[in-house]
Amino acid sequence: MASFSFPDIGTWIQNLPPINQWKSNFMSVCICSSSCSSQPRLKLSIAKSLRSSVSFSILADYNLPVNLWTSKEFKLIHTLQDKETISNLLLNFIEDILNYSPNKCSSLKLPNVDTSLNLKDIFNFSFLSLTFLICIYEAPLDLRSECLNILKNQFSCPRSRQVSSMLMRILGSNIEEQWMRSINLALTNWIVELQASHHNLKTPSPLYSYSYSAFGLWKVQLYCPVIAMDVETSSNPSPDDRLLFSLNYHQFEGVIQLNYKVVVGDKWIEVLMNTDNIRCDVIRLVNETLMNERGAGAAEKHFPSRISLHVTPTIQTSVISISVSKSSQNPTVEIGKEKGIEASLEPTSPFVGINFSAGETMTMSLKPWKFEQSVYGNSAILNWFLHDSADGKEVFSSKPSKLALFQPKAWFRDRYTTAYRPFNKDGGVIFAGDEYGDRVCWKVDRNALGKLMDWEIKGWIWLTYWPNKHRTRYSETRRAEFRETLQLTLV
Repeated sequence: MASFSFPDIGTWIQNLPPINQWKSNFMSVCICSSSCSSQPRLKLSIAKSLRSSVSFSILADYNLPVNLWTSKEFKLIHTLQDKETISNLLLNFIEDILNYSPNKCSSLKLPNVDTSLNLKDIFNFSFLSLTFLICIYEAPLDLRSECLNILKNQFSCPRSRQVSSMLMRILGSNIEEQWMRSINLALTNWIVELQASHHNLKTPSPLYSYSYSAFGLWKVQLYCPVIAMDVETSSNPSPDDRLLFSLNYHQFEGVIQLNYKVVVGDKWIEVLMNTDNIRCDVIRLVNETLMNERGAGAAEKHFPSRISLHVTPTIQTSVISISVSKSSQNPTVEIGKEKGIEASLEPTSPFVGINFSAGETMTMSLKPWKFEQSVYGNSAILNWFLHDSADGKEVFSSKPSKLALFQPKAWFRDRYTTAYRPFNKDGGVIFAGDEYGDRVCWKVDRNALGKLMDWEIKGWIWLTYWPNKHRTRYSETRRAEFRETLQLTLV
């Protein structure tokens, strides 16, 4: 079983004989098999009809096959291998994947697939994704576990991640979001099932990311089911079932956009970078009705509490220096004019004691989000921290006080509706260049002029849950990590 790999379905279809030469009305190929020969296999089957049309099915190959999924029926214009037939089948895969999304949008239209692109790789990845969903939702228990173990490895391998990036660019951002919500809802359901059975099978790489560089912009797109993020801190007692459902059925969605510019000088080359947009959202993976019926409501969810980015030139031979433009924090402290002296008389034998104490008030004005730049070697480090407005502590590494948990006016209560909320109304955050556009500058030797440089963007995202409207003392912080490499030509 360890040597089994997901078949190249595109090539298998291309190598099939013309349908008028088939010896039966069906052709099939094994797409997933069990380590036990007596167990059923998962098959892709193609059936032809008398109307010169074909349909595709995913079957559990018992003595009496069980149909798990069936495509539309396709009228053959020329041959089964015709690009139009393959493109239509690919669109059928994509449509059926999107049907698992919790927020279907009928107004969105799928784009035409450009046949000049690597159509076979995109076709194979789309079928792999569909098979993964079908296996989670439809496959019988005796087949599901081992098949998912095979599919998850193929699904998260470097080649699949590369092809998925190509596919996302074709689909566009709106359909991409629906696609990722379909996939991550399935992943969440699978992880919930594994946790209920105390199974330790490792799921695919939980955080999906891809990146590209164009027109002076570096962009990294991030998606991760919250349930798959690492738990850094949590409190006792454990959350009740309704709260656990609400916390589990959300996903993190993020966008990192950094502007870059190359300035060629007489003595050196300057590579300038600043923040364009950092967007972080926590989106529910089920509809609001189900969230209210089985969960504690849509308002009970995690919120971003810290974002950390490290931007590094991977080969630093030509790097002369790095400079950041934001100073370390130097907040204004206002000393209040109110001063007081307290005195108390303590009759003690044989003396009379008099105690004096003096004090003055001090106030400090702080924003909930604090931004810092720092440098490590030739890496620029950008950090955003959310601070507790009551005591000034960093939220990601602390817990709400017992007293604050029972205060209805604490900042984290009704945190998405109050006027002074540190998030937008949907619970996300946006850091844009208007306030966080501070620049980073690398000076590079002119000998590197015209060369292609790789730049690594590595990051960590922390999500924290503190009670919103639900009565609970539970709190937790989760973290996800990503790493992407982008390219920049020094011209």
